[in-house]
Amino acid sequence: MSGGGGGSSAPGRFADYFVICGLDTETGLEPDELSGENFEQTPLRRTFKSKVLARYPENVEWNPFDQDAVGMLCMPKGLAFKTQADCREPQFHSFIITREDGSRTFGFSLTFFEEVTSKQICSAMQTLYHMHNAEYDILHAPPSNDKESCSSTGDCNGTSVSKLQRFNSYDISRDTLYVSKCICLITPMSFMKACKKVLEQLHQAVTSPQPPPLPLESYIYNILYEVPLPPAGRSLKFSGVYGPIICQRPSTNELPLFDFPVKEVFELLGVENVVQLFTCALLEFQILLYSQHYQRLMTVAETITALMFPFQWQHVYVPILPASLLHFLDAPVPYLMGLHSNGLDDRSKLELPQECRSQKGNLPPCQIKSEANLCFVDVDNHFIELPEDLPQFPNKLEFIQEISEILMAFGIPPEGNLHCSESASKMKSLRACDLVSDKRNGNIAGSPLNSYELLKENETIARLQALVKRTGVSLEKLEVREETSSKKDLKIQCDEEEFKIYQLNIQIREVFANRFTQMFADYEVFVIQPSQDKESWFTNREQMQNFDKASFLSDQPEPYLPFLSRFLETQMFASFIDNKIMCHDEDDKDPVLRVFDSRVDKIRLLNVRTPTLRTSMYQKCTTIDEAEKSIELRLAKIDHTAVHPHLLDMKIGQGKYELGFFPKLQSDVLSTGPASNKWTKRNAPAQWRRKDRQKQHTEHLRLDNDQREHLDFSMSELQLQLCLDWDQHDWPFMPSIKSVSEHYLKYIQEARNLGSTIRQPKLSNLSPSVIAQTNWKFVEGLLKECRNKTKRMLVEKMGREAVELGHGEVNITGVEENTLIASLCDLLERIWSHGLQVKQDRSCTAFVLEDRASAYSASTQIWAFQSTTRRPTLHKGKSALWSHLLHYLENRQRRTTSGSFSTSGILLDSERRKSDTSPAMSPLRISLIQDMRHIQNISEIKTDVGKARAWVRLSMEKKLLSRHLKQLLSDHELTKKLYKRYAFLRCDDEKEQFLYHLLSFNAVDYFCFTNVFTTILIPYHILIVPSKKLGGSMFTANPWICISGELGETGVLQIPRNLLEMTFECQNLGKLTTVQIGHDNSGLYAKWLVEYVMVRNEITGHTYKFPCGRWLGKGMDDGSLERILVGELLTSHTEADERQCRTPPLQQSPSMIRRFVTISPNNKPKLNTGQIQEAIGEAVNGIVKHFHKPEKERGSLTLLLCGESGLVSALEQVFQHGFKSPRLFKNVFIWDFLEKAQTYYETLEQNEMVPEENWQTRARNFCRFITAINNTPRNIGKDGKFQMLVCLGARDHLLHHWIALLADCPITAQMYEDMALIKDHTLVNSLIRVLQTLQEFNITLEASLVKGIDI
Repeated sequence: MSGGGGGSSAPGRFADYFVICGLDTETGLEPDELSGENFEQTPLRRTFKSKVLARYPENVEWNPFDQDAVGMLCMPKGLAFKTQADCREPQFHSFIITREDGSRTFGFSLTFFEEVTSKQICSAMQTLYHMHNAEYDILHAPPSNDKESCSSTGDCNGTSVSKLQRFNSYDISRDTLYVSKCICLITPMSFMKACKKVLEQLHQAVTSPQPPPLPLESYIYNILYEVPLPPAGRSLKFSGVYGPIICQRPSTNELPLFDFPVKEVFELLGVENVVQLFTCALLEFQILLYSQHYQRLMTVAETITALMFPFQWQHVYVPILPASLLHFLDAPVPYLMGLHSNGLDDRSKLELPQECRSQKGNLPPCQIKSEANLCFVDVDNHFIELPEDLPQFPNKLEFIQEISEILMAFGIPPEGNLHCSESASKMKSLRACDLVSDKRNGNIAGSPLNSYELLKENETIARLQALVKRTGVSLEKLEVREETSSKKDLKIQCDEEEFKIYQLNIQIREVFANRFTQMFADYEVFVIQPSQDKESWFTNREQMQNFDKASFLSDQPEPYLPFLSRFLETQMFASFIDNKIMCHDEDDKDPVLRVFDSRVDKIRLLNVRTPTLRTSMYQKCTTIDEAEKSIELRLAKIDHTAVHPHLLDMKIGQGKYELGFFPKLQSDVLSTGPASNKWTKRNAPAQWRRKDRQKQHTEHLRLDNDQREHLDFSMSELQLQLCLDWDQHDWPFMPSIKSVSEHYLKYIQEARNLGSTIRQPKLSNLSPSVIAQTNWKFVEGLLKECRNKTKRMLVEKMGREAVELGHGEVNITGVEENTLIASLCDLLERIWSHGLQVKQDRSCTAFVLEDRASAYSASTQIWAFQSTTRRPTLHKGKSALWSHLLHYLENRQRRTTSGSFSTSGILLDSERRKSDTSPAMSPLRISLIQDMRHIQNISEIKTDVGKARAWVRLSMEKKLLSRHLKQLLSDHELTKKLYKRYAFLRCDDEKEQFLYHLLSFNAVDYFCFTNVFTTILIPYHILIVPSKKLGGSMFTANPWICISGELGETGVLQIPRNLLEMTFECQNLGKLTTVQIGHDNSGLYAKWLVEYVMVRNEITGHTYKFPCGRWLGKGMDDGSLERILVGELLTSHTEADERQCRTPPLQQSPSMIRRFVTISPNNKPKLNTGQIQEAIGEAVNGIVKHFHKPEKERGSLTLLLCGESGLVSALEQVFQHGFKSPRLFKNVFIWDFLEKAQTYYETLEQNEMVPEENWQTRARNFCRFITAINNTPRNIGKDGKFQMLVCLGARDHLLHHWIALLADCPITAQMYEDMALIKDHTLVNSLIRVLQTLQEFNITLEASLVKGIDI
C-alpha cells in the first residue's frame, strides 16, 4: 500500500535525504553496459553511468542510505546527453525502495539538463561521434559494382542514411552539449504532490533570471530538518522557494495515505482495462507494465495496489525496473514490475529474457517465461493482454457502471482519453455538474441531469448498456454523481485542480473499498482462531489453516465463486487473515485492518435486521460524502504551519547563484540539523490531548459502570425501535448511519448530564412490564422475519410458477439461492442467540462468551436482544446453534452411558424414510445425531459457524430441518438450562409457528448441500437387482459398474462375484445421471439379466433408480456386455406429521411404461403413427424447454435424451414402426438396418454414382459416424450403438439430415413394410421439421454417453 514506510525510530521529519545525481566529471564518460543499449545507436542516444554526486545529510540512523538503489532509481537509464536542438523539458518521477524487512522508503526525482562545461567531456563526445560515423560508413557502404548506379541515381540508401547520421551528429564547434542531472528527495511517506512542488520550485530557482530570495541551502535545510510529518488526520503548510506547499494526511479511521492521481490511470487505460488489471493483481498473476514514462509506471502500479485495500501486495514489487535488473523477469513467482520502453512507436526493440513469443494484435515479439500467468499492460497505447482463464470480478458490470458515473462527473470518459471517440474527447473539459447548474443549456440547477442523452454516443457506456440489458436492467437512467461539496462555504487552501484530484481519488478509492467491505462483511466468523499461544502458532504457521474457506464459499452467490475460490488461495488473503489472528486487541491491530473492521461494523449496524448482507444485489458505496468532507475540512483549515526558511550560518561567498546551473551545496550547513525540534515540543501537548480524547471516546466518555449500563440499555432500545420501524418500511427509507449517530450522541449527553452523584436504576430494577413489552416486540419481529424469509425462499425456488400463482412479483425472483440460505442461517443464529445464558463452565468451547458494553460497536454477526442484561455475543467463528446441538449430543451420549437411552434420537423402523419401495435396500434411519456426525467428519469445515451452516443445508436438502429442530427443542431441560425465560426458544406459541414456517421448505427440492460441498467424500450404497426368474444366481462373470454425476464419475468399480449390494466412498458426484454396468464375459454362464440398479447417497439419503430390463451377454438380446442406464431421483414419502402439510411431492419426469424384461425389440409395445409423432414432439419439446429455462433450474439433459420418454426412445419407435423381421427365430435390430444403409452409401460413392454435393456430404457424415461407433472398444450392443448415434447426431445437429437420407435409401424399401412411418414422405417431412428445432441449441453430452469415441 502507498503511504507507509520509514523506520520506527524516525523523529517525524518530512524528508530524510536530499540527493543530487549526475555526471562525475572526474571519472568521465562510462558506458552503461547493463542498460541494454545497442552501440549502433548514435552517442547522443546511448546511456552512460550516473553517480550520486552528493547527499544531505550523510546518513540517518533510522533510514540508512542505500547508494546503489538510489543511484539506479533516480536515473534508471543512466545519463542522457542532448544538444540545443533537442527538447530538454524537466521530467519528474517517483520510486520506491523496499527494504529486507518489507518496509518502504519513497523517492521523488526531478531530472533536468545542464550545459556541459567540461571540455574533456565535450571532446570525448566529439571523438565518439567520429568513431561512430566511420564505423557506420564501413558497415553500410554499397558494393563496388553498385557504386556507379548509386552515383548516377544519387539515391543510394546507405549514403543518404550516412548523411542523415552526420547531420544529426554533435559538432563541438557548432553545438552546445547538455547532460542530465537529477535532484531527489527521500521521504518516509508518499506525499507525491508536495515533493513534486518542492523539486520544481528548486529547479525554477536555478533557471529563473532572478536569484531566489534565499540561498537554496536555506530551503533544503528547511525541508530536511524543520518541516515535520503531518500527524494523522491533520494538514500541514510549509514554504517552498516561490510559494506555500500544502499536504494533508488521513486520520486513523480513513483510507491510508495515497497521493498519486487516479485520474491519469483511468485516462490512460479506461475503466474496463483498469478493472481487469485490478483482478489480475488480486489473483497474484505476473504483471508487467510497459511505458516510456517512468512516472506513468509508478502511478499505475501504486494506484492498483492502493485500490486493493484492505489487502496488500505480498510479492516482488518493482514499479520501475532498472535496465540492469531485467533478469528479474525470469522469476517464477508473482510480480508487479514496470519496464521502461525506448520510445519507439512500434516497440520493436522490446527485448526481454527467454524465448520470443508472439503477442496479440500488432504487438512485437515479447520474451516472457510464463505466458499463461502474465498480464501485459502497454500503458501508453491503451492496451492490456490478459492471462488465460481470468475469472470475472464479482458484479463487474455494475461495478464499472458505478465507477463510470464518478468519472463522468469529472469529465473523464470511461474508456479513457486515448483512442476514444469524438464525443468523449469533447467531454474532456466538460463537467456534468456544470451542465446541471447552467440554465442556458435548458437545465435547472438541482434537477436531475439526463445523463443518458449525454452519454449515448459514448462507446463504453453503449457496450455496457447492451450487456446489462440482457440481464433485464436498464441503463437509461444512468446516475451521474453531483458534487455535494460545500466549497462555497469553505475556502480551500489549495488550488481548484488539486482539490479535484483529491476528490476524484477518494471517491474512486471508496467505491473500490466498498466492494471488499460488502464481499467480506462477515469474514470474521470464518477465521479459525488458534488453540495454542501466539509463538507456537507462528512457528507452525505453514501447517495451520487460518480460514474456513469451504464454509465461507458456501454462503457466497454462485457468480462470485470462480473469483473468490481463487482469491482465498492467494498470499495477500492469507496474510490478511494472519494479521487478524495475531491482533487480538484493538491496540495491537494493524491500522489497515482497524479501518476495514470499523467499516464492516458500520455495515452490520445498518443491516442488523435486513437481509442485505445476504444478497448478490449490487450495493453502492455510501461513504463517499463523509470521506470527501474530512479532506475538505483539513484543506480548509490548516492545522500546522512549519517554520519558514531562514538564513543559515554560512561563510562569506557560500550560496553563490549561477543561472542555469544547480549549485554545489555547502555540506557543512546541511549535514546536521538543529539541536532540538521546536515544533515537536510545541505540539506535544496537543498530541497528548488528541490521544486523551480518543481514549475518552473508547471509555464511553468517562462514564462509570452504572451510567454505561444505562447508556447500553438506551442504545438497545434505540436499536430495537429502529429495527422494528425498519421492518414496517421499505429498505430505502431506513435511517442513515448519521441519524443513528445523532441518537447515540443524544444518549451520551443525557448520561453525562446525570452528574457523578446521580445514579440511574440498574436494569434489574426496571419495570417487568417494560421489559416484557420490549421483548415481545423483538420476538414478534423475529417471527415476522422468519415468515417473510421462508415465503421469499419458496417464491424464489418455485420461480415463474409462483409469480403466475400470485405469490410474488416478477422482480423478486433472481436472487441467488446460496445467499438466501445463508440469510436463513443468519436468522437461525439470531434466534438461537436470543436470551442465551452467559455460561461460566467451559465444557463446550462454543460457549466462550464475551461481554460487550457498547451497542454502537456492534461488530458481531449476531444481534441479540439486550433488554435485561448486557448482551452475550459469541466469539468469532462460534455458533449458538451448533453449541446447542453439541450439548444435545453430549446429553444423548450421557444417557446412553447411564442406560437411560431413549429411542427418540434415532427413530425406529416404523418411522424410517420410505424412499425405496424395494425391500432389498434397507432404508436410512432419520437421525439428528447421525447428521451431526456427518458434518463433524467433513474435514474441509473448520469452524463452528461453518458446521452449523452445513448442518442446516443438509437438513434442508433432506427435508428434515423443521423435524430436526423440533427434536432438538424437545429436550426441555436442556433448553431451560441454556436459555433465559424470555428467550425466543422458550416462547411456546412463537416457537411452534417458527417450526411450522420451516416445514414449508419441504414443498420444494433443495440441493444446497450437494451443490456446495463439492469436494467432500461421500459414501454411496449400490444395489443391483437381477431377474429372479432367469437364473441370476448362476452368473459366473466378473461384473463392474461406473457411476456418473453432474460433478464427476467414479471410474470402473469391480463388484465381487455374487455380491449384489455394496458401499463405497468417493468424492461428491453431485446429482447422479447415469450408471454404466457390464461384465468381462468370463465363466461358463456369462449371461446376466439385470432389472434395475439403485444407488443411494448415504449422507443426503437421495436414492436414484436406473431401470435396465435387458440382458448382458454374448448371444443374448443385442449381444451387449455393458449398458448405459439413465436414472431418476426417487420421490421420498414424508412421515405422518409431514403429510398434514399437504405440500406437493417432488415432480417426476413424465415417463412411458418401460419394459423390465425384454428379450427382443418385437416385445416392445406397438404404437401407431399418431402416438409416435406425439412421443417425438414431447421429447423434442422437453429439450427445447430445458434450454429456455434459467441454467440453475434446468434438469438432466441426459434424461431428456436417453430416458424412458427421451429422444432416443422416441426415434427407436420411429424406426421400429413397420420393421420387417425376415426370420422367425432371429432378432433384427435397428442397427442392422443402419449398417446396411452405410454399406449401400459407401458402395455408391465408390462407383461414383453421386446425385448431388449436399447429399454426398450427408452420406459421408453418416458413414463416418457409423464406422466410428462400430470401432469403439466398448461392448455396448446394437441398441447401445443406436443410442450413441442419436446422441451424437443431436449434438452435431445432423439428425434431420440422416432421417431424410434414410427415407430415400433403397435399403428402407427392402426392410420396411409399405405402411411404415419412414416410408411416408408426409410424416417424414413433419419429423424433419420437428428435429430441425434442435439446431439452435448447443447440446453438450455427458462423458459417459460418448466414452471411447472421438468424433
